[in-house]
Amino acid sequence: MLSTFIDEAQDFYTPQTMTANELGDGLARLVWESFSDFFTIEDTEFLLPEINVFTEDEKCSGRTSEEALIFFMWAYTRGVQMAFLGQVPDERIRVGLDTLHQAIFDDMMEHGTPGSQLPIFERRVINRYAEYHQAATESDHRLGEVASRRLIGRETNDSLSVALSERAIAIVNPLKDFLDGIELIDS
Repeated sequence: MLSTFIDEAQDFYTPQTMTANELGDGLARLVWESFSDFFTIEDTEFLLPEINVFTEDEKCSGRTSEEALIFFMWAYTRGVQMAFLGQVPDERIRVGLDTLHQAIFDDMMEHGTPGSQLPIFERRVINRYAEYHQAATESDHRLGEVASRRLIGRETNDSLSVALSERAIAIVNPLKDFLDGIELIDS
């Protein structure tokens, strides 16, 4: 069985090129996978129910979900920026990231978010991105603290801060490494 897995892995080839739209669509899928994995009990890296993130209050749980989604959107955006800034025209990066964000917003509407709520969510995304960017420039630990506070809506939780910092690193670095060898082309 191990040799079959190794043979299949050896047949995987990183694409040489990717359009900005392909990048955005692929990232949207990764954001949703990371988001759903984060809230899965089987995710043994960190169990959210153990820190009482989920409450009977639907409004608080909804905020937690939105904040987690924004965090994962930011992490994938950060990975793209680290891989391509200064090497690819800014407009091409922007097209890819716009495609990512539009795909997320379309998915949200498809699953019941009223269109009238999207501008409010978009403003929150912009604000969090600025906050996370500032925190990440200070330190990984600071990023984890800020994300933890936003996720649980109260003072930071040290274990959650560490887990979120580790999550961001686990997303950003491999994504950057993967994208480093790919030429981002016009859509």
